[in-house]
Amino acid sequence: MNPRQLPIILALGTTQTLAWASSYYLPAILADPIGRDLGVSSNWIFAAFSASLVISALLGPRVGRQIDLVGGRSVLSLSNVTLAAGLALLGLSYSIPMLVIAWLLLGVGMGAGLYDAAFGALGRIYGDAARRSITGITLLAGFASTVGWPLTALGLETIGWRNTCFAWAAAHILIGLPLNFFMLPAVKGAKAAVATAVKPHLPIDRTMILLAFAFAAAWTVTGAMAAHLPRILEATGATTLQAVAAGALIGPAQVAARIFEAGFLSRYHPLVSTRLACLTHPIGAAIVGLVGGPAASLFAIFHGTGNGILTIARGTLPLAIFGPQNYGYRLGIIGAPARMAQAAAPLAFGLLIDLMGSRVLMVSSALSLSALLALFLLRKPPVAP
Repeated sequence: MNPRQLPIILALGTTQTLAWASSYYLPAILADPIGRDLGVSSNWIFAAFSASLVISALLGPRVGRQIDLVGGRSVLSLSNVTLAAGLALLGLSYSIPMLVIAWLLLGVGMGAGLYDAAFGALGRIYGDAARRSITGITLLAGFASTVGWPLTALGLETIGWRNTCFAWAAAHILIGLPLNFFMLPAVKGAKAAVATAVKPHLPIDRTMILLAFAFAAAWTVTGAMAAHLPRILEATGATTLQAVAAGALIGPAQVAARIFEAGFLSRYHPLVSTRLACLTHPIGAAIVGLVGGPAASLFAIFHGTGNGILTIARGTLPLAIFGPQNYGYRLGIIGAPARMAQAAAPLAFGLLIDLMGSRVLMVSSALSLSALLALFLLRKPPVAP
């Protein structure tokens, strides 16, 4: 990694940690207290959250195209302002309509401020050489839940959920906004590029479709496990303590996998690591299916390992295949089905668990293997730059 990249990686890693912790990981801690305060089921909060993910998916291509034109500085800075506004409005919510508006605003912020936007910004800065910097920011942001959940829980316990939302909003203005604005370089000729811009025509060819399907299938599994992992593990025979302990291993497994990707797998085309990542969940599911609850931690490690690498692959694989031209826009198009699937996964798998119990792991494994098949159907793996 070029030492000159380090300040940008540290800045983006920090702002990505903040963005994920204060948006995507927020409902896990605050849904129940918000629901109790507003006198509604927490399902309302999760429904609004799912709608926000749909909004972020729809905005992905437009955000990516804007980054291709003007770079990530203005887009990511605006995401901090938008996320801060959404969090402040959430803290002020006393009715369902206001709650929904707050989450839709947070969806706009997530569309402009999470991984796809950060990957697009790095692709705009470093071009074909962005792979290591993409890995670098995911190493830092891999701790978003590890940092975010305890801080949100602490805020809930000490200052209440409303002030916790206000505190996260303040963090975006005081920490995230300055880092994104001052650490990301301005793009020369951005105004002229916008003035003369013509919307690029990206053919939705076989490779684009296969990649979009692979990431959508994989991210369905990610969304489902994030919402239901303890419940699924208990259905396999694990105790509540075993299920919680297993869940705590996912974060470290993701980070360890990303270190392995940065050190060893970086010698190979990203297609190699992506294919390996699609295998780990089914392997873990097979082990826990044979052994039962005592293997819950092993399943979590396998799942976390694959998930950690897949996060990197979402940025590095399209870059390696298509190159840096229109990279942000292409990333938004490829990633939109994945975000849609991730939004639907918690509800869909919740219903499947009621019907199938632990056998739902057969469904998640089939999705992972279908993603693997799509990756093998890619014709000729391009040579890594």
